Amino acid sequence: MSLRDRWQSDDVLLGGWCGLPSALSAEIIGRAGFDWAGVEMQHGLAWLDQMVPMLQGLAIGRTPAFVRVPWNEPWLIMRALDAGAAGVIVPHVESSAEAAAAVAACRYPPLGIRSWGPGRAAFGVPDYSAAGANRDVICVVMVETTQGVDHVEEVASTDGLDGVFIGPADLSLSGGGLPAMGADAPEHVARVLKVRDACRRSGVVAGIYSGDAASTGRWASEGFRFLALLNDVHHLTAGAAANLKAARAAVGPT
Repeated sequence: MSLRDRWQSDDVLLGGWCGLPSALSAEIIGRAGFDWAGVEMQHGLAWLDQMVPMLQGLAIGRTPAFVRVPWNEPWLIMRALDAGAAGVIVPHVESSAEAAAAVAACRYPPLGIRSWGPGRAAFGVPDYSAAGANRDVICVVMVETTQGVDHVEEVASTDGLDGVFIGPADLSLSGGGLPAMGADAPEHVARVLKVRDACRRSGVVAGIYSGDAASTGRWASEGFRFLALLNDVHHLTAGAAANLKAARAAVGPT
């Protein structure tokens, strides 16, 4: 089943996140069994020269890859798609005009402004076409500020948009709280659920960077279907610390 087919079903899609500028780390995430994975270009250390090897690493595990582009700039979106990303996650969108600009950069004419030159996106796709790419590419925008939440109805109803993804840390920070993924102040939760409700009314997928397993279960039960777990840095840090703690316990006092 293609990513588009799963997107249009009721499946909950659990994603890995690749923050390390490493094809090997991306391959490990890709082989772990996630439904999709995000390549981090907004934060972290990766840049354009690492993006293609990271996408190649994810492809080994046949994991559909999204690129979170650094900003809502057409050339960045087009570069990610030409490099073979199945979709993009566009940060900090606060209006229908900004959402429409992101969608336009994802679609070839007559549906958008994407320039022809698919590069790696066409590798192994003998019938690659503008119409096929317009159908298959997933465009997701991020709502992560109170202003974005204020305009989420118009953002979610943008023609051609596939999903809205919440950045909970920035959303909490924008609302005067701490930049925490697990923020649970009532007003913060209300904003999160407002985004979900707008997505339901517009028929687009609601997503969130959920973090740990408990938060992932919580948001999935609330109707979020596109969820990102902790990134590779967190997996490595937590795994290393847990293994060292177990080893020290096995060794005993010294």
